[in-house]
Amino acid sequence: MTSSITWVHVGDVHADAADGWQGIDRLEQVVARLVDVPEGIDFLFLPGDNANHATPEQYTEIRAALAGARVPVLTIPGDHDFEDGTLAAYRAGTPPDWRPFSRVIAGHRCLFLDVVSAGAGGPDFRLGAGQRDRLARALAESDDDAALTPLVFMHAFPSDHADGGEALATLFADAGVAFVDTGHTHYNELLNDGRTVYGATRSSAQIEEEGGAPGYSVVSVHGGVPSWTFRPLDAGWPHVQILSPADVRLITRPYHPCHVPAPGEVEVVARVLGQGAPAPTVAFGGEAWPMQRDAAHAANWCATITVPRAGLHRLTVASGDSRDTIELLVRERKDAPKRGRPVAPGNAIHSIGAWESRHLFGTRLGPNANGRPW
Repeated sequence: MTSSITWVHVGDVHADAADGWQGIDRLEQVVARLVDVPEGIDFLFLPGDNANHATPEQYTEIRAALAGARVPVLTIPGDHDFEDGTLAAYRAGTPPDWRPFSRVIAGHRCLFLDVVSAGAGGPDFRLGAGQRDRLARALAESDDDAALTPLVFMHAFPSDHADGGEALATLFADAGVAFVDTGHTHYNELLNDGRTVYGATRSSAQIEEEGGAPGYSVVSVHGGVPSWTFRPLDAGWPHVQILSPADVRLITRPYHPCHVPAPGEVEVVARVLGQGAPAPTVAFGGEAWPMQRDAAHAANWCATITVPRAGLHRLTVASGDSRDTIELLVRERKDAPKRGRPVAPGNAIHSIGAWESRHLFGTRLGPNANGRPW
């Protein structure tokens, strides 16, 4: 059985009275909107920089904002949570169940890393020796158990690390990590180094992009295929996300039929979120196929379509007024390329650039690039 996982990522909250608790207000709005999603979301993720100055008051406000969450909350620290040179306030203010190192969720081994406390403070990101060993062991366990696809959650891209970033990204590539979810950038971005997809969601309170709407991302992995969409706070339900096949921008396993199918029958899987959502349909090549609910996965719908020829095709799944469209690469099996070693794994040079329907502007702003000095 193919495993599916979906989580909601609320970008760096930077909880602070100085801006009128803007990040807290937006976090509360996300929690309220998720009340209308009874199934299909496995957890809510905060990527660090949860508190702007790591004060007890700021963590009290974060806990209060999340009190009504209907799904588990999981989080990691960022450099602002380490502002005083320790994580004492973060640990005291964040329930232990919210900050695991490893947790198996929906057939995926989710690993939550602390990349700040081994550094000197500020944006000095690195893993300590003990955590590197734990990570290597956890990824080795995933390699021994092929049913558990590994996922990683950490505050910053490997290329933002002061030490060991490329080695870390190489470890992810070799271990088959399907997706690495990060914060820190304050802008939306996806990287694909050919082995692993990396995502960052814009900050809730300190948005860098001109015209960037406050909101949250919905991230899914299905059979090793990652998908990522951004939802503004005022977006209504339902929400449609195509889980498989992969969009051409997010292909990491070009020989796998869920990433690059061959001509003929192709299974389409989508996740539809929102109470009472209409049954979805697949539109492809001027035809439409009804989708059937997958009894094994909450909120998943499936259909088998016919793709008569190789090439790049547009495929859309719609439910009510909501739709998701991908660029689908179809290729004969004999034409599948062999994989070489990754070049500059995890580096920002692998940014996929602008993707308007995903709210990706390709602006490369942020605390360590061209953005404001938050």
